Amino acid sequence: MDAERVVELVYWRDVKTTGVVFGAALLLLLSLSVCSIVSVCSYIGLALLSVTICFRIYKGILQAIQKSDEGHPFKLYLDQEVALSADLVHKYSDGILEKLNWTIKELRRLFLVEDLVDSIKFAILMWILTYVGALFNGLTLLILGLVGAFSCPIIYEKHQAQIDHYLALVTNQVKDIVEKIQEKVPGLKRKAE
Repeated sequence: MDAERVVELVYWRDVKTTGVVFGAALLLLLSLSVCSIVSVCSYIGLALLSVTICFRIYKGILQAIQKSDEGHPFKLYLDQEVALSADLVHKYSDGILEKLNWTIKELRRLFLVEDLVDSIKFAILMWILTYVGALFNGLTLLILGLVGAFSCPIIYEKHQAQIDHYLALVTNQVKDIVEKIQEKVPGLKRKAE
């Protein structure tokens, strides 16, 4: 899936496709919040099998009544190749490896306090996340993230001027506060980049 298709999905360019993707993902996450992943996978598998078996029986009965010889209704899909190519696996594994190595280096830099300001920001983030973790579990955060991913872009697109105005005000306030703190606390000034 390329970035253009993802943008079309979250901006609701094709309402029917976005609704199906959003609804299916939300239903899956809500199901996982009620049942275990094994149960959810089993129910999804049973639902798919029920549909395909019923469709196969229906087509078989239709062929018997009409005395036609259309063959297996899923022949087109059974003949398709479903194996992953080695090039595709290498492409994605190399990308994952690159991101993993960057993350390890960044965590090393933060935990070993290469830059005091960045390490303090990271500590504050971890402290905030302890409170978030106490309020929500990971699945709830995924559900909120999914709803946000499908609603925030379209809201921003429709109200961009107002959001940009208030965001600029907040950004200026935060920048002023950070500058005041950096002036008063020794060792917190960022290195010249």
